[in-house]
Amino acid sequence: MSRETLPNRRRGEVFSFDHEGIRYRSTISRFPDGRLAEVFLDGGKPGAAGAAVVAHDVAVAASLALQFGCPADTLRRALLRLSNGSAAGPLGRLLDLAEEGRP
Repeated sequence: MSRETLPNRRRGEVFSFDHEGIRYRSTISRFPDGRLAEVFLDGGKPGAAGAAVVAHDVAVAASLALQFGCPADTLRRALLRLSNGSAAGPLGRLLDLAEEGRP
Protein backbone atom coordinates (compact mmCIF):
# COMPACT_ATOMS: atom_id res chain seq x y z
CA MET A 1 0.00 0.00 0.00
CA SER A 2 1.28 3.47 -0.80
CA ARG A 3 1.03 6.65 1.20
CA GLU A 4 -1.50 9.24 0.08
CA THR A 5 0.18 12.58 0.64
CA LEU A 6 -1.27 16.03 1.01
CA PRO A 7 -0.24 19.18 -0.84
CA ASN A 8 2.36 21.31 0.95
CA ARG A 9 -0.22 24.08 1.30
CA ARG A 10 -3.52 22.87 2.66
CA ARG A 11 -6.43 24.00 4.73
CA GLY A 12 -6.37 23.09 8.39
CA GLU A 13 -8.99 23.34 11.11
CA VAL A 14 -7.50 24.60 14.38
CA PHE A 15 -9.34 24.13 17.67
CA SER A 16 -8.80 23.48 21.35
CA PHE A 17 -10.45 21.04 23.70
CA ASP A 18 -10.12 19.80 27.27
CA HIS A 19 -9.49 16.20 28.19
CA GLU A 20 -8.88 14.93 31.71
CA GLY A 21 -8.15 18.44 32.95
CA ILE A 22 -5.58 19.23 30.26
CA ARG A 23 -6.12 21.77 27.49
CA TYR A 24 -5.08 20.51 24.05
CA ARG A 25 -4.64 22.52 20.86
CA SER A 26 -5.12 20.59 17.66
CA THR A 27 -5.13 20.98 13.92
CA ILE A 28 -6.76 18.58 11.48
CA SER A 29 -6.48 18.47 7.70
CA ARG A 30 -8.61 16.52 5.27
CA PHE A 31 -8.15 14.93 1.88
CA PRO A 32 -10.06 16.64 -0.96
CA ASP A 33 -12.88 14.08 -0.56
CA GLY A 34 -13.37 15.06 3.10
CA ARG A 35 -11.63 12.11 4.76
CA LEU A 36 -9.44 12.94 7.73
CA ALA A 37 -5.81 13.05 6.54
CA GLU A 38 -3.67 14.29 9.41
CA VAL A 39 -3.85 15.44 12.98
CA PHE A 40 -1.58 17.61 15.09
CA LEU A 41 -1.94 17.56 18.84
CA ASP A 42 -0.21 19.80 21.34
CA GLY A 43 -0.93 19.58 25.02
CA GLY A 44 0.35 19.14 28.46
CA LYS A 45 0.76 21.30 31.46
CA PRO A 46 3.67 23.71 31.66
CA GLY A 47 6.71 21.80 32.81
CA ALA A 48 5.26 18.47 31.67
CA ALA A 49 7.34 18.11 28.52
CA GLY A 50 6.74 14.35 28.46
CA ALA A 51 3.00 14.77 27.93
CA ALA A 52 3.59 17.21 25.08
CA VAL A 53 6.00 14.79 23.40
CA VAL A 54 3.55 11.89 23.72
CA ALA A 55 0.69 14.00 22.31
CA HIS A 56 2.84 15.07 19.35
CA ASP A 57 4.15 11.57 18.63
CA VAL A 58 0.75 9.87 18.83
CA ALA A 59 -0.62 12.43 16.36
CA VAL A 60 2.23 11.74 13.93
CA ALA A 61 1.57 7.99 14.15
CA ALA A 62 -2.17 8.55 13.61
CA SER A 63 -1.49 10.80 10.61
CA LEU A 64 0.70 8.17 9.00
CA ALA A 65 -1.98 5.51 9.58
CA LEU A 66 -4.58 7.78 7.93
CA GLN A 67 -2.31 8.50 4.97
CA PHE A 68 -1.62 4.79 4.47
CA GLY A 69 -5.34 4.06 4.25
CA CYS A 70 -6.57 3.38 7.78
CA PRO A 71 -10.06 4.88 8.03
CA ALA A 72 -10.38 7.45 10.83
CA ASP A 73 -13.33 5.56 12.32
CA THR A 74 -11.32 2.33 12.47
CA LEU A 75 -8.51 4.13 14.26
CA ARG A 76 -10.97 5.89 16.56
CA ARG A 77 -12.71 2.64 17.56
CA ALA A 78 -9.37 0.87 18.14
CA LEU A 79 -8.29 3.34 20.82
CA LEU A 80 -8.96 2.76 24.52
CA ARG A 81 -12.41 3.70 25.80
CA LEU A 82 -13.72 4.20 29.31
CA SER A 83 -16.63 2.15 30.66
CA ASN A 84 -19.04 4.95 29.68
CA GLY A 85 -17.82 4.80 26.06
CA SER A 86 -15.88 8.06 26.10
CA ALA A 87 -12.31 8.27 24.86
CA ALA A 88 -9.65 7.45 27.44
CA GLY A 89 -6.95 9.53 25.74
CA PRO A 90 -6.62 12.83 23.92
CA LEU A 91 -6.25 11.31 20.44
CA GLY A 92 -9.49 9.40 20.88
CA ARG A 93 -11.20 12.59 22.02
CA LEU A 94 -9.80 14.50 19.03
CA LEU A 95 -11.02 11.79 16.62
CA ASP A 96 -14.44 11.78 18.31
CA LEU A 97 -14.71 15.54 17.80
CA ALA A 98 -13.66 15.23 14.16
CA GLU A 99 -16.17 12.41 13.62
CA GLU A 100 -18.95 14.52 15.15
CA GLY A 101 -18.16 17.31 12.70
CA ARG A 102 -16.65 19.49 15.36
CA PRO A 103 -14.81 21.76 15.42
